[in-house]
Amino acid sequence: MSRRAIIIGAGPAGLTAALEFLRHTDIVPIILEASSEIGGISRTIRYKGNRMDIGGHRFFSKSDRVMQWWMDLMPPDLTSETPTGVDLSYQGKQRRIEVPAHAPEHPPLRGMGPLHITEEDPDDGTTETITVETHAPESDDLVMLVRPRKSRIYYLRRFFDYPIKLNGTTIANLGPVRMARIGISYITSRLHPIKNEKSLEDFLINRFGRELYLTFFKSYTEKVWGTPCNEISAEWGAQRIKGLSLTTALKHFIRKAFTPKPKSSASSSEDISQKQTDTSLIERFLYPKFGPGQLWEHVAEKVIALGGEIHTNTKASALNIEGTRVTSVLTTNERDEQKEFTGDFFLSTMPMRELIACMKTDIPANVREVAAGLEYRDFITIGILANKLDVTESDKTLIKDTWIYIQEPDVLLGRLQIFNNWSPYMVADPTKVWIGLEYFCYETDPLWSMPDDELKTFAARELEKIGILRTAEVLDAHVVRVPKTYPAYFGTYSRFDELRTYTDTFSNLFLIGRNGMHKYNNQDHSMLTAMAVVDGLARGHVDKSALWQINTEQEYHEEKQK
Repeated sequence: MSRRAIIIGAGPAGLTAALEFLRHTDIVPIILEASSEIGGISRTIRYKGNRMDIGGHRFFSKSDRVMQWWMDLMPPDLTSETPTGVDLSYQGKQRRIEVPAHAPEHPPLRGMGPLHITEEDPDDGTTETITVETHAPESDDLVMLVRPRKSRIYYLRRFFDYPIKLNGTTIANLGPVRMARIGISYITSRLHPIKNEKSLEDFLINRFGRELYLTFFKSYTEKVWGTPCNEISAEWGAQRIKGLSLTTALKHFIRKAFTPKPKSSASSSEDISQKQTDTSLIERFLYPKFGPGQLWEHVAEKVIALGGEIHTNTKASALNIEGTRVTSVLTTNERDEQKEFTGDFFLSTMPMRELIACMKTDIPANVREVAAGLEYRDFITIGILANKLDVTESDKTLIKDTWIYIQEPDVLLGRLQIFNNWSPYMVADPTKVWIGLEYFCYETDPLWSMPDDELKTFAARELEKIGILRTAEVLDAHVVRVPKTYPAYFGTYSRFDELRTYTDTFSNLFLIGRNGMHKYNNQDHSMLTAMAVVDGLARGHVDKSALWQINTEQEYHEEKQK
């Protein structure tokens, strides 16, 4: 009888694990998803022909394996590029995709391999051209678009570059007095840094200076988390913006301004992999034609086709345990019907607070206390369809931003997405503007329980208040609430190791993904945690300590090429 892996959650981590089990082991995956949706927070919301991306998902990774995995499923759509293809950079080598490709194993990124590879022999200088067999994607729709990234900050009713650039626009917007204070503050932070970074406030001041922190980071961050920056762990900064500072942003700007462009067209020569570029500075990314959920729905179809199971509307309500092993998961559906799923291995992406509450065993009091004290930030996104925005590019066309960070303190709105710019296929009528307003709150806040119609009106009025859009231009709106979107680095998080140590004692239980590990990470990190578990089980042993060390902004245990 085949071994079985019970996977709680059909988000990126759970679906990646399931497909990896089917590709590389004899273990049959069974996914239990509490909702009716596939993709977790990476799903695509559909509303009257329009599509919404929850929080925005740029498809790029510093992990070659993740890039390869994505390209296997959805190769780049070259119609959005130049007629001849797109150039990629991979570990210092140039690769060019001539056609949408699914190369089997060679060259290094399956699905990213070119039609022809020219290799030079370092000894005699001769070259050899290797032809790689390729074929088209499974359908014209199962492709990744290559999209330009433009994110800006909206503050003082003006747009600022993100990351901040010391250019004429910034100086004019802030004024010379404030710019001088920012410069002096930054120099002070470099000469006299806070030596023991305990809080996110310490982390940001050390990298940007106190004045710039107060200008561009404090208000927005506290709007997102609902907690003062000096009460948030510095680990949040290390997880999300590691390596980025005012110095690195300035260096990137200077390097881009003065580095000669390659002979090929500028639009096709950017580096999609961009392994040497800090996350917040990456300027081009891959994006599924119909939003992130398209990829994960495709993965779900493959899991089922290969013999796996996916049960939606199936909530894990109890984990039965014998000794140090999980034996089964008890579930309930929307009709309160119960079903038990037994297995050999158990992978959980459910919030750790809920996981501990579900475990049927004697749990130490300190572990229960830490789990119960974990906090999460919840999320509301409101899609608004409008005739036009009041803010435009200089030629009066739609602004090019994918994200806009709303720094204005007189509104609750935290961030704004323009779905037209993520993919033109996200909007049913290209003559209209389809935007997403993002609010960060707790389920106990009045905003969360506000009726949908009131929320729609409230959101439109906030946009009008700050000069983005007039309410008279609004045609329609749609509200989506997403609980436990962001695992928080406060509450009992300072004692998280007590919880981790306890869950690690269960030999066949593996925590993966964002909420599963209570780590505020990107989807590529969630995928890598899933891959690490499958790899370990295929070898006969999972190194849980190595699993916890996987970090989005690291090279995933690969040594950087100097």
